[in-house]
Amino acid sequence: MIAGVLLGTLAGVGALLVLAGSPWRRGPALDARVLPYLGAPGSRRARDVLRVVGTAVGSRLGSGRAVTERLLVLHPDAAGGPELAAHRAEQVLWSCAGTALALAGVWAGAGANPVAVVAAMVVGGLGGALARDELLARAVRRRREELVADLPAVAELLALSVAAGENVSAALDRVAAGGGPLCEGLRAALGRVRTGTPLLDALADLAGRWQVPPFSRFVDALAVAVEAGSPLADVLRAQAADARDAEHRRLTEAGGRQEVAMMVPVVFGILPTVVVFAVYPGLAQLQLTN
Repeated sequence: MIAGVLLGTLAGVGALLVLAGSPWRRGPALDARVLPYLGAPGSRRARDVLRVVGTAVGSRLGSGRAVTERLLVLHPDAAGGPELAAHRAEQVLWSCAGTALALAGVWAGAGANPVAVVAAMVVGGLGGALARDELLARAVRRRREELVADLPAVAELLALSVAAGENVSAALDRVAAGGGPLCEGLRAALGRVRTGTPLLDALADLAGRWQVPPFSRFVDALAVAVEAGSPLADVLRAQAADARDAEHRRLTEAGGRQEVAMMVPVVFGILPTVVVFAVYPGLAQLQLTN
């Protein structure tokens, strides 16, 4: 039954496309009359329609540029092409899984209703793709929070290394040997430096990929100190203190939000239960006396 519904839907869509593209339903446009003489292949109407549809769908499922920027936060040493293709493949798999789950739910609830089947296919496919994109967005948010949390310690270690007499590149190489996403990104930047990229350009490109404001300010201050000849150790200590203050403010704000969230189960769960346990014995006693 489901196979018949799918075949009927595909046949109906194909018939509508054939009728919409029939020559007698439209007159030849100017570009259709001129482009054959210019050597261009046919009309561009189909390409324009596909471009509009692709833009609309991409804005909902995450455009290629937005997904690439998110993937570069997770993989700073990647070019973005293979990771983007892998993410799109995972979106397709999640979409198929969502469609299968939706069809199973419809089959268990409404049976082989054609309208319900088509709606389940659309909702399940879009829901699976959107769920995979939301999972990627959450991973990016967690990675940026980890980068902000690691920045004070990394800046302090850089200040100690520079104060001990090492240059910026050697200090970064020493600090990047540690663990954490920030050290991983610094190792990727130093790898580009070894291939000929200037150090400040590699760090600026890393800051542009991550789009973490504290790290961007750190890189800008480091670039200004190197170019102006300022005492680098003092600048790094000041940046470490600023990053530590920013992390303290972030934790304070997160704690305030958690306090508000903790009030929800207290007000709507524990407090009504306490009231019921306090009032019910009195009501029961009054009913017995009456």
